[in-house]
Amino acid sequence: MLIGYVSDENYLALAGVSVEFARDGDIVAQAASTASGAIVADLQPGEYRLTLAMPGFGAKHLTATLPAEQPLQLRLLSDTLTGFMWPKWVRSGEAAELRVHSVAPYRAELFRYGQRKEPVELLGWFDEHGPRAMAQILPDEDFSQTGVQFNTVGFTSPGHVRRLAGPQRSGLYYMHVHNERGEFFSFPWVVAPAAPREPIAVLAATNNWNAYNRFGGRSNYINEAGLPPTPTVNARQDLARYRIGNSATQTADNDVYPPLSFERPEPDCFVDRDVEVTDPMTGRLASSLAPGLWRLLAWLEREGFEYDLYSDAQVRNGELDLDAYRVLLTEMHPEYWYAEEYDAVRDWVERRGGRLMYLGGNGADCQVEHVDASRGRYLTRQPDRDRPEEAHLESRFHRTHEPQARLLGVAFTHAGEGTAAPYRVLDADHWAFAGTGLRNGDLFGTHSMHERVPGGASGHETDKRTPNTPPGFVVLAQGTNPDNGGAEVVYRNLPGSGGEVYSVGSMTYIASLLVDEGVSALTRNVLNDFAGRAPRAAD
Repeated sequence: MLIGYVSDENYLALAGVSVEFARDGDIVAQAASTASGAIVADLQPGEYRLTLAMPGFGAKHLTATLPAEQPLQLRLLSDTLTGFMWPKWVRSGEAAELRVHSVAPYRAELFRYGQRKEPVELLGWFDEHGPRAMAQILPDEDFSQTGVQFNTVGFTSPGHVRRLAGPQRSGLYYMHVHNERGEFFSFPWVVAPAAPREPIAVLAATNNWNAYNRFGGRSNYINEAGLPPTPTVNARQDLARYRIGNSATQTADNDVYPPLSFERPEPDCFVDRDVEVTDPMTGRLASSLAPGLWRLLAWLEREGFEYDLYSDAQVRNGELDLDAYRVLLTEMHPEYWYAEEYDAVRDWVERRGGRLMYLGGNGADCQVEHVDASRGRYLTRQPDRDRPEEAHLESRFHRTHEPQARLLGVAFTHAGEGTAAPYRVLDADHWAFAGTGLRNGDLFGTHSMHERVPGGASGHETDKRTPNTPPGFVVLAQGTNPDNGGAEVVYRNLPGSGGEVYSVGSMTYIASLLVDEGVSALTRNVLNDFAGRAPRAAD
C-alpha cells in the first residue's frame, strides 16, 4: 500500500526516513521512505499513529486513517536555524511575535538597518526544559498556502513566545538570531509610523519578497499552480519551470493559482552578521529583496533625508495616508502591487499632486489579489495578444488595470535583460542635472554594488517607454545596455494636479546610489525638489 510521500520544508523528497506505524498502542509495521520519498507498507485499513524520524530533521507524530483518499504529503523540518516576525509589518506600538525554529538555545537581538546597523533591544536567550524545545513542527500538506504555523504546537507558556511592540522610529528592522550550535540567521521587520512624521514615504516591496519566497516548495516561479503529487527529486527533471519553460507554466487562468502565504520564513532576505551596507550585494535574490531596500534607506540617511517606511499591505488597507506626504519612493523591484495600491498611488499623483520616485525596474508588472491578512493570490497569467481586450497590454499587470506605463512612463521589456551598463545623459539642461557637472553624452552609474548583474546602474531588468506612455514624459538619460535595452530615466510634470513622476526603470539603480556620485547627485537633486528642500534650478 502506498501511504504517501515525505519531503522537507522545500518539498524535496527525503529518502531513508524511518516510519513507524502503531495501532491500539502496539507497533504493527515499520518502513523507510524510498528515493522518491515514497512510503510503502502492508497495512490493514484503519486509524494509525505514525512516527517519522531522520537524522538532521525534527521527528514527529501524526494520526491518519489509512488508506487515505490521496497519498499523504508528510513534511519534516530540517535542523537549520530560521525564523520571521509575525506580522512582518506593523505600525509603531503594534505588537508582533518572534517565530524562530532552533534545535538549540538561541539569542535574539533587534537591530535597525539604516546607514548603520543600530542595536535596538536585546530580547534575551530562549530555551525550555525539554530537549530541542525551541524546534518547530511543520504542518503536513501544502503549507505555502496556509502558513507554517510556528508557535502553535506545544508553545503554550508565555515564556516560549515573545511579542514585542514596533519601535517608535519607523524603518527597516532586522532580528539577529544565533544559537549554541554556532548558527546565525537574520530576518526583516517593516515598522511604519503610528502617524505620519516625515515628508517622505518609502514603500517596501513586501509583495515581491513573498512572490520569490520558495519556502514550502512553492513561489510565484516554481510550482505556482500548486504542489505536484510527488516531491522534487531533481529540479531540472521534475519542475515544470525547467521541463517546459516558465512562460508555458503561467498561462492558465489566474483563478486557478492558489494563494501564497506571507506567514513563512524568507531565507533570501537574510543579511549576514558581518555585512555592511557598502559591501557588495551577494547572491541571486538578495539584491532585489529586503537587503536591496536597506541600501536605499542607507543612502537617504547619509544624505540627510528623513522618511517613513511602509509595506504594500499598508498602502492597500489605507494605513499609508498618501496625502500626508510630499514624496513616495519605491525600492529596487516593486513588481507586484495590489489593485487598490496601484489605484491609490495613481490617483494621488494624477489628482492630488503627489510626487512619485520610481527607483526600480519591472515595477507594477503583476497584480496581487488580497485574500486575507496572511495570504495573497498572484495574478501572473500572460496577456493573450490575440484577444482584443488584452492586445494593448505590454506587461502582465492587467485584468482590471491599465498598463503601468501610464503612471510610471516606462514598462519592462526583455531587451537588455540580464545585462548592466552605465547611463548616458541625454538632456543635461534639465533642472534635475543642475550642479552635477554632467553634460550630454556623459556616462554615469558606472559603479555598482550589484554582484548578480554587475556593470552599471542600468540593468538586470530594464524599463522603457511604450505606446502607452502618456504625453509629457521627457527622457533625461538612457542606459547603454546592448540591443538598445538600456533603461530610460524619464520625468513628467502633470500641470493639472501638480503631480510629478521620476522613473529610472532599472533594478540596479539603487545598487549604485551609495557608490556612484552621478547617480547619487541626480537622485539627490530630484528628491530635494520633490520634498521641497531646495528651490528648483531653472531649465
